[in-house]
Parts: sequence; C-alpha cells; structure tokens
Amino acid sequence: MTLQAQIDSEQKSVAIPVIESEEGEIQKEVKEEGKPINNQGFIVPKEDNINGLTVPKQNQPTDLPKEEFSMFNKEEFGDPGELYEDRINKHAKYTDLRKEQQYRGNTTTQFFGDYRTTSGKINIVYRDYGAFDGDHIRVFINGDVVKASVLLTPSYSGFKFNLVPGINKIDFFALDTGQVSPNTAEFQILDEFGEVISGNQWNLAKGVKATIIIIKE
Repeated sequence: MTLQAQIDSEQKSVAIPVIESEEGEIQKEVKEEGKPINNQGFIVPKEDNINGLTVPKQNQPTDLPKEEFSMFNKEEFGDPGELYEDRINKHAKYTDLRKEQQYRGNTTTQFFGDYRTTSGKINIVYRDYGAFDGDHIRVFINGDVVKASVLLTPSYSGFKFNLVPGINKIDFFALDTGQVSPNTAEFQILDEFGEVISGNQWNLAKGVKATIIIIKE
C-alpha cells in the first residue's frame, strides 16, 4: 500500500511595528492586506465618519439655559414660605369665624328658598332641636305679625294659614337666644294634604330672621 502525506505549511507571523504618536500615545498599525482598522469609538476622526457611517460629535455644548426646578412660580406666588404662612392665617381666620357663628349664630338673614304649591292652605310647625333653653321667635307673613311671641319647645307646635294667590313670604324672627346661644329651631311647611313642601333648620343670633317663600299657583 502506498501512503501519501502533506506537510503543513509553516505559519508565518505578521510583524506589528510600534509607532509613537505626537501626543505620546502608542498606536499599532496592522499591515495585513485587506483588513482595515476598525475604530472602536475611542478616537473620532475629524471627518466624523467611520466606515461610511456618520458619527455624532462628542461633548457639544448646549444652548439651553439651566434653571433650577421649583414647585412654586416665584414671579407669581412670591416666596413659598410666605405663601404657606398666608394660607395658614386664612384658615385660622375661617376657623375662628365658624366658631363664632356656632356660638353666636348667623348674623345675617337666612334664606331657605321659594317653593310652589297648588294647595289653598299650609300648616307651619316648628320646634327647638337643640337644648330646651327658652328660645323665642316672632312669625311674620307678608310683613304682618301672625305670632307675636312663640316659645320653642322640643315638640312641634304651629298654626295653619290660608295662602293668598302668588307670593307668601314667611319670616321667623329670633327674639332672643334663650339661656344658651344661638336661637336654634327646626321647621316644616306642609300642604293641606299633609305633604311636606319644605323644611330646614336655623341657628340665629338675636334680632336675625330666617325667610322662606311659598308661591300659590
């Protein structure tokens, strides 16, 4: 039998000479034909182009001004500390006003709206929904006194009234606030069939009234 063998060709190394750049950096030049040097992004050419691809310029300055982030617009609101303090003061004043109203009662006329009915007459009832402390009221209808002085008790009391065509204005006037301020009452207005037309509550200072209007159609 005849055997044939092929001797591997001797591998020859490629020389890579060391070249020192002007900046003192060490670069390696590969002289192997057909293999271009691949730029890994460490040195960007002046033409901003690598292997036919455009490379964005590095460390370009921005023209946008830098401005500190703030939750408050200083030009509109001023100093945030002053704004916060102003809100605290307004809340304190509102709280004090509410406490004064609860103690003294409302100091302006309370209007409970206007209602329409076809009923010929109404039944007006009222009571003291707070402590029974001697609250008194006076009742007006269309400017006329129909009840000069009524003592408000825990139980409902009242009277019936024949409506006039059109507007019937009912005023409940607080004569006093009893032993404990303010003058407190709950009222209801019912038609001739016993259906409730309207109802509400008041907390009045002395000399203040609550008003409701019933329109007979």
